[in-house]
Amino acid sequence: MEVLKEVACGRTVTVKKVNGQGAVRRRIMDMGITKGTEIYVRKVAPLGDPIEVTVRGYELSLRKADAEMIEVE
Repeated sequence: MEVLKEVACGRTVTVKKVNGQGAVRRRIMDMGITKGTEIYVRKVAPLGDPIEVTVRGYELSLRKADAEMIEVE
């Protein structure tokens, strides 16, 4: 199982599971990142933080800590 943080630029992946607890998990899911959603990794900053992704037709920047909670395939 791979986490979003480890996905290379230019790849499209599908969300398998959103880990985490309470408010953090709710915030990730409120952004539209739910099980079965496709995520396209657009850019990764030089130091790996943040990660720019496209989800459901809009662009998002995710912190590395948040991206680590998202399991993808």
